[in-house]
Amino acid sequence: MVKSVQVFGRKKTATAVAYTKEGNGMIKVNGVPVDLLEPSALRYKVLEPVLLLGKKRFEGVDIRIRVRGGGATARVYAIRQAISKSLVAYYQKFVDETSKKEVKDILLNYDKAMLVADPRRCEPKKFGGPGARAKYQKSYR
Repeated sequence: MVKSVQVFGRKKTATAVAYTKEGNGMIKVNGVPVDLLEPSALRYKVLEPVLLLGKKRFEGVDIRIRVRGGGATARVYAIRQAISKSLVAYYQKFVDETSKKEVKDILLNYDKAMLVADPRRCEPKKFGGPGARAKYQKSYR
């Protein structure tokens, strides 16, 4: 039986599903290695969990991520959350509880968004104005 976990990460309308299994440290996003991810300015955001926890913790696992929906930044944050959550889930299921707690604490101390989804959504537009809250200018003459 293959040791594997499937976890998702979300940001706005972007959803990333991470499939983590035993392997040799490969991380792919939509079939492309994470080192070639575009936009390159946000590549470090995706690699944050790896940089924080060290390559040693990722050596025993392969992570395949499917991401869809949202814009470039939201996708990057969803991928980042999926990687973090999948490693924590893998450690809980197949490694010991103490190392899982250690990993979780490191991630939470750095940024809570790595493990907990952000509930904020776009507010719908209303009538009488160009956006959700702004109103058209009023003229008295």
